[in-house]
Amino acid sequence: MEIVAFGVQSDERPLIEKAFEGHHDVRCLDVFLTEDTAPIAAGYEAVSSSVNCGLGHRVLQTLAVGGTQLIAQRSTGFNNIDLEVAERLGMTVARVSYYSPHSVAEFAWTLAMAVNRRIVRAATRTRDFDFRLDGLMGRDMHGRTAGVVGTGKIGEAFATIAHGFGMNLLGWDIAENPACVGLGMKYVPKERLLAESDLITLHVPLMPQTHHLIDAAALRAMKDDAILINSSRGGLVDSRALVTELREGRFTGVGLDVYEEEAGLFFLDKSLQPVEDDTLARLVTFPNVLVTSHQAYYTEDAVGQIIDTTVRNVLDYAEGRRSENVLVPRS
Repeated sequence: MEIVAFGVQSDERPLIEKAFEGHHDVRCLDVFLTEDTAPIAAGYEAVSSSVNCGLGHRVLQTLAVGGTQLIAQRSTGFNNIDLEVAERLGMTVARVSYYSPHSVAEFAWTLAMAVNRRIVRAATRTRDFDFRLDGLMGRDMHGRTAGVVGTGKIGEAFATIAHGFGMNLLGWDIAENPACVGLGMKYVPKERLLAESDLITLHVPLMPQTHHLIDAAALRAMKDDAILINSSRGGLVDSRALVTELREGRFTGVGLDVYEEEAGLFFLDKSLQPVEDDTLARLVTFPNVLVTSHQAYYTEDAVGQIIDTTVRNVLDYAEGRRSENVLVPRS
């Protein structure tokens, strides 16, 4: 079987090629799957997509006409794929249902501590041999309250680290995680979590029910000196409402590894082009905001697991097997 993989980063390419070696031929492309690039997949039975590839009706139709029968998504999230259209076209869709939760949880903590202790500002100053401490004061995390929105595997890993810091734990989810309860977490309504937490971290999937989960009202419910971290999906936070609150001087820090309009921006070099997204342009100007480019998952361990699972999904498809990773089964 011939496979074409879209949106492959330079660090990923040798890992993908090695993983498929001896199984199937794979062509790795650094371009993302869009309406313009979808015709490239003509003649390929399997297409591997990344999280920022848009697989709406037009793209899927083009892929189906070109002979593609399998979409192997290299991520856990799949909100970028129109599953109903894929099923109607007779396409199989699989994802990576699990990879190292520590990669994202540890990065969420990296963002939290970076904005709390003003690491970016401090590093920029010392490069200019400015060693003043003015404006660099942070806070101890010990004894403060961490609110974990979404307590699955990643939320649990984040809570475990917070427990190590000696923090109080509040959780919000549709079901309690016994491991989190064992750490001393109290499950409370979302409104209470927002109002009482010093640090709020988001670890829920993006779906219609969670779109703009953190909207204007939720932001206003938070403490003025709270820290907000989003390393899950950009659409969980109303970015415009966030800008409004930041302009009022609220929040100790905000760490965003994702952004709701990141498609077409993240993973690309836009440094020589005019910034068209006014909201993102405003966000990065706030001194208490740190934006990174959807890299929380990007460790050797997690990427290796993602690629291994993707290979397994392709092999399962070729051999007629079905696993828990299949979103739309083979017709």
